[in-house]
Amino acid sequence: MSGEREQDGSSVPDEVWAEFLRTSADGTADAPKEPSARAREVTARIRAVPEKQTPWRAPTSSLIEPRRKKGWYVVGLAAALALLFVAVDPGDVIWSHGGDRTGAPLAQETERPEQAPATEPGGQATLAEPFRGSPAARWASGTAGITVPAAEATGWMTKAEVQRGLTRTRDFLAAAGLDPAVLRGGRPEKAIALMNPHQKDVSTFVSTALRTPGEDHDPLMLFSRFDPAQARLVGDEVRTRGRLTYREGERGALEVTADVTYVYPVAPAGGGDKVVRVIVRRETVVSWDDPSKVVTEKGTFSLLSYKLDMTNGGCGEPTGYFRPEFGGGSPDAATDGRTVDPYDRTAPLGDGDGDRGCGTATRS
Repeated sequence: MSGEREQDGSSVPDEVWAEFLRTSADGTADAPKEPSARAREVTARIRAVPEKQTPWRAPTSSLIEPRRKKGWYVVGLAAALALLFVAVDPGDVIWSHGGDRTGAPLAQETERPEQAPATEPGGQATLAEPFRGSPAARWASGTAGITVPAAEATGWMTKAEVQRGLTRTRDFLAAAGLDPAVLRGGRPEKAIALMNPHQKDVSTFVSTALRTPGEDHDPLMLFSRFDPAQARLVGDEVRTRGRLTYREGERGALEVTADVTYVYPVAPAGGGDKVVRVIVRRETVVSWDDPSKVVTEKGTFSLLSYKLDMTNGGCGEPTGYFRPEFGGGSPDAATDGRTVDPYDRTAPLGDGDGDRGCGTATRS
């Protein structure tokens, strides 16, 4: 179905047809590259050993456009065009007015994908279309993009209790990565309230990170925050894609793993129409413990591990906020030659290698 909204009997404008032929012949241009943000991972195994901060850096973030007639003789032309579209773009051949793909939103992610999402047409993000040209244009918004699996009795928990644990884990992700007040730099009180207050090393990490962020105490490992004096969110949507999985953990606990990618469109705080996207992928593992075996509070979880990979969130020293670049580059943006696709979810986040350099993302 075409998004050109042509009336029956109308022809395609010459300039549009010329542009289609050019695109078909030349192929898609290489996506512009931009420095990715520091990607780091911290893994903390609680109760058994002190929290370990393992910094790492992997490359991460960037970007990257088709047509119908009347009568039986045009059917052949339409069929030929359809085949050509599929050859050029094997994904959904559905376009909106203005060139953006508007196929039905992707089904929820229920397992690790086998390949990265296809390149999307449409060009640069704009204030009116902040997800233009991004795979996130077809992702769901907010918690709708985070798959919660069916619950079954696990460990010390009944089926209903497992469902409650999964729901509250998703609530934590919303409070930490989607809450508008937190995104504008606020303190993530709702998220903190779901964390076991008796887990002292984690409590210390969180309080220190929010008060005096640094290399060993960066709140972005768990919470998404922007400095309102530097960047503003565009629109009221954050696109997400990911899932929860669970299993029986230590001491019969319900161990839940969340692997979610968040896409935040932002523009300069002082105004202007330059829109960039900050892409954040987090893998967080929590434990809903049996209170007869672990000191905890009702309705709270223990944090087992957390990993972060971010694109265009800033390459300098941690400030406690994502600090996207809006063009022009900076001394912090020097890259080390590595590249990565920030939308590729085919592999789990790595365990880190101690490298905190900045790589280059292939698209945003």
